Amino acid sequence: MNKKEKIKVQGTEIAVISLNNDDYISLTDMAGYRDVLEARVVISNWMSSRYTVEFLGIWEQVNNPNFNRMEFHTVKNTDGRLVLTPKRWVELTNAIGIFSKSGRYGGGTFAHKDIAFEFGTWLSAEFKYFLIREFQRLKEDETHNKSLEWNLQRTLSKINYHIHTDAIKEYIVPVLVTKEQINYVYANEADLLNVALFGKTAKQWRDENPISKGNIRDYATLEQLIVLSNLESINALLIQKKLPQNERLVQLNQVAIVQMKSLNENGNIKKLR
Repeated sequence: MNKKEKIKVQGTEIAVISLNNDDYISLTDMAGYRDVLEARVVISNWMSSRYTVEFLGIWEQVNNPNFNRMEFHTVKNTDGRLVLTPKRWVELTNAIGIFSKSGRYGGGTFAHKDIAFEFGTWLSAEFKYFLIREFQRLKEDETHNKSLEWNLQRTLSKINYHIHTDAIKEYIVPVLVTKEQINYVYANEADLLNVALFGKTAKQWRDENPISKGNIRDYATLEQLIVLSNLESINALLIQKKLPQNERLVQLNQVAIVQMKSLNENGNIKKLR
């Protein structure tokens, strides 16, 4: 999933895109620090340096199994003045560290952060320093926000878990039962929610995913975790009303379907990813 952010370096706004768990920085925006009108020329001049080609080739050989090494050596050993553009580099070598995207807003040439930092060195040592600082600040803010989101969700889950288990203890667990029986009832109720939301029990999921670590809930999406938290509260109320488990399953499943549809269409939830 693509996620676009902006950082500001010495008065220049620079786009950052998260793609496949890697960060790519706009070389076009960075080039604007030197020449706003001729960003493509600035990038081409940088790429036409043999040192830059050597660096790009090393990065691709380490990170790109489909890198065309033969064409890379041809480019590197070209006699005379080397003229290279991002598009030409990708076409010749099947590179993935740099790519260009079209669009009046948000288009341009992007490069993996490792390569973008190298471009920053070429532009200006001072510019590179502040680029790295702003990029790190962006990553720290993202980590902080994710931590807040996770802690909020965990707190909500814990609260609902206690509401849920207290209702089970008061209305379902018989008196004078063994600890094993109590644990069985809790597991049974947990699987009721699993079936309502995921369509399968924890054991069924483990049987289908023998090499996966953790349990079915560890692999849940943000939307599923939110719905699961809501189902725990609703199930506690249904337990208090002494509804039999089979009736509760039907109602919880209907709630899960409605809420999942709503959350999947909610743009604010998508922004949290």
